[in-house]
Amino acid sequence: MSELPARARVVIIGGGIVGVSGLYHLAKAGWADCVLLEKNELTSGSTWHAAGNVPTFSASWSLMNMQRYSTELYKRLGAEVDYPMNYHVTGSLRLAHTQERMQEFQRVKGMGRYQGMDIEVLGVDELKGRYPFLETHDLKGALYDPNDGDIDPAQLTQALAKGARDMGAKIVRFCAVTGVRRDGDEWVISSEKGEIRCEYVVNAAGYRAQEVGRMFGREVPMAVMSHQYMLFEEIPELAAWYKEKGHKLPLLRDVDSSYYLRQEKTGMNLGPYERNCRAHWHTADDPMPADFSFQLYPDDLDRLEWYLNDAVERVPMLGTAGLSKIINGPIPYAPDGNPLIGPMPGVPNAFEACVFTFGIAQGGGAGKVLAEWIIEGQTEWDMWSCDPRRFTDYTDVQYCVDKAMEIYGNEYAIHFPKHMWPAARDRKHSPIHDRVKALGGQFGAFNGWERANWYAHEGDDTSEAASETFEREGPWQRRVREECIAVRDKAGILDLPGFSRFKVSGNGARAWLAGLITGLIPKPGRIGLAHFADEKGRIVTEMSVMALDGEDEFMLITAAVAQWHDRDWLVKHLPADSVVKITDVTTQHSCQILTGPASRTILSAVTTADLAKGWLTHQAAEIAGRPCHLVRVSFAGELGWEIHSRIEDTPVIFDAIWQAGKPNGLRPFGMFALESLRLEKGYRAWKGDLSTDYTVLQGGLDRFVKWEKEDFVGKAALSKEKQAGVKKRFATLTVEGCEFDAPYMSTIWLGDTIVGETTSGGFGHRIQKSIALGMLRSDLHEPGTKLEVEIFGKRYPATVQADEPLWDPQNERIRA
Repeated sequence: MSELPARARVVIIGGGIVGVSGLYHLAKAGWADCVLLEKNELTSGSTWHAAGNVPTFSASWSLMNMQRYSTELYKRLGAEVDYPMNYHVTGSLRLAHTQERMQEFQRVKGMGRYQGMDIEVLGVDELKGRYPFLETHDLKGALYDPNDGDIDPAQLTQALAKGARDMGAKIVRFCAVTGVRRDGDEWVISSEKGEIRCEYVVNAAGYRAQEVGRMFGREVPMAVMSHQYMLFEEIPELAAWYKEKGHKLPLLRDVDSSYYLRQEKTGMNLGPYERNCRAHWHTADDPMPADFSFQLYPDDLDRLEWYLNDAVERVPMLGTAGLSKIINGPIPYAPDGNPLIGPMPGVPNAFEACVFTFGIAQGGGAGKVLAEWIIEGQTEWDMWSCDPRRFTDYTDVQYCVDKAMEIYGNEYAIHFPKHMWPAARDRKHSPIHDRVKALGGQFGAFNGWERANWYAHEGDDTSEAASETFEREGPWQRRVREECIAVRDKAGILDLPGFSRFKVSGNGARAWLAGLITGLIPKPGRIGLAHFADEKGRIVTEMSVMALDGEDEFMLITAAVAQWHDRDWLVKHLPADSVVKITDVTTQHSCQILTGPASRTILSAVTTADLAKGWLTHQAAEIAGRPCHLVRVSFAGELGWEIHSRIEDTPVIFDAIWQAGKPNGLRPFGMFALESLRLEKGYRAWKGDLSTDYTVLQGGLDRFVKWEKEDFVGKAALSKEKQAGVKKRFATLTVEGCEFDAPYMSTIWLGDTIVGETTSGGFGHRIQKSIALGMLRSDLHEPGTKLEVEIFGKRYPATVQADEPLWDPQNERIRA
């Protein structure tokens, strides 16, 4: 049994697949002075009872990257570390009962092709050739992934552990962590075997991650679900086929019925994700045990009956098999089903690599990502989909349980672009939520804040089922079009609660900010768009910088969901001896956007402010006797103002504007309309068009780079890229002949060559065209260049547009 060293560079808490993979990848990168602490034996948490499936399939670009890397690693790992591995690459079939499912498969096939994977979409007549025991009469087709398979979780973990140890890393088992404290720039980890000091610490504690997180003052957003799978005895028909063919059947997933069916030796393994699911360890009468190592929950057969019957109808030979065993174990779930990998919010030199629902499939990639976060402070792929800071203060226990049950029961569900999941809603309301709702607002959640996506009229179909489509022309589309036209011709008002806001002040604040952004800091009384790059020149975030009255006083405004991410970026770059102060004032204010050619007339009826002030200015004002701040910008691309007010003053201000606006054609508009309006202006959206997958120059943000500045974060990398030539660059395309708009990461083709990818897409109602923003090979940016965009497996004609807005290219309307 290993003894606890006094010091390490990194301490990882948790010895499941993810923690051990992190240790392995750190050691492989040359960081061998690392220690992993496990309270019991390796794999004693969720890893030991995991089914061990290893898919690459994902509708998320970053998760697909991570899972693809896992499959590549697992194929070579046994030989690499000299450890025996049971890894069966069998391929898999995902069955489709609907045309919408086939569309999803076509999209994933395109993403997989871009990542170098040969994923196929099969017709019904091709399925029996891949899976002869399958009933196909009610199917539309299937997706075939040749890289899918299964692996022994314990062997995999032990192989990674051996590799890590061989490179000098240390694993200390039966060593429960009891507490942590900060001592200067070090962490001190207390355990049953004493204390260990380290520079970095990682919470990789799996379903016990919340327990460990509380040692850091962190409430990890998660719940623990009960997941069951059934093992069946030998099936003679399958045994005979296996003997004849010499290979296993592909892993079968009936995703519309919500289960997987896998050959296990000469028997079967059936794993449902049932709607009538159960969460554990979140109530006083069901507390988490002090130790649940290598333990299981009691069987819960009633939950499984429907899925077993459905699987027998799909593969009739399953009905002849005897039931051998039921595994019912704990699996952690984050509120969106994705893991938590990255910096621990608000905690220096602490990271999370926990809450993995598919830890075996993602474990290899997770170790790579974790090591990059720790060593480089950044990752190869943009990993916002897994960043712990994507959740903020609204994720209480009940929220996490409600979302976990919703995600688990819809594990294989299609994620439609306009569909809003109904569980755990209404966590944060705008101060005028009641008014927005009374006007017909149909809401979506943005960092917990309820915002109207569109405004329904009497008789409109607002059912959840109506939004489960990829088609552009859903029941919302007529109203979104009307909202956009109102903004174009008269005026619209958008309630926009939840903007993240940071007040920055103190001697040297201007100089400090100037060193963080690529562009210039605006002068007092003005507002500017600022882009923050990392050391590689990649886009970290975008904020509006409002220069207040003092030379060193600013308000930074950023996306609602970016609150903890952007706060941490600012704090991370603040020198220890700085007197600059950063204050999060997000919850003190709300915002409304008033925009359209009549907006000045409407405002003039309710304020004496100077409405002749130009674009990109701001001023303190009063509306109906209540203080506010008028900011002369509009993400909609029309004459307009953002109206920032204290929470308590917002209802009075809205009511005054609404009354003044009625004679001038004022209409409420929602987030769907704003998305359409911003696409027509070519405005980038964070973590779609703006992400660390792209550099500032690739993002087409050259005008925001001031090379004459002495230095700023990322300048050296961007200068080098500029000299070498930017290989791909942001472009705007219009797409013809398609009733769908381009999803994120749709491929762009020139003949038979992939030349780029879309980063967002939608319909522009002012120009009456489908728009795709994306990244395109730099030699193809000549306006009028003819290309194709692949949307759900079909290619549609697309035309490259000039590097200017599609609507009001000279910005005459916005400057009016």
